[in-house]
Amino acid sequence: MNQEHNVSDVPDVDVPEWDVALEALATEECQKLGRPLTTDDFSRLAKEYAIRFNDIMSTVFELCFHGEWCYLDADGEERALEREEVEALFEGGRIREEDMHVLPGAWRPKY
Repeated sequence: MNQEHNVSDVPDVDVPEWDVALEALATEECQKLGRPLTTDDFSRLAKEYAIRFNDIMSTVFELCFHGEWCYLDADGEERALEREEVEALFEGGRIREEDMHVLPGAWRPKY
């Protein structure tokens, strides 16, 4: 009873370009607080759950790029983030909390 499986036998599955567990954590926190999340919120979550700040922010940025979340500027106005603008924050390969001063607003899901 030897069955061979070809790659073509495996159904295509859409894989998100972000960490769905971190998306769920951030979404839950946003719902719990009843407001958009700030850099300080993401920093706190990273420390509380032993997550790299870089990982959670990378997830949030990908969610914004794909229209799942949005960035609100310091005046509370929704503003699209440009990939080049975000990539500039990743000097040295990782984003650091101190690099986030250029984005003083907050993030929220677009539901």
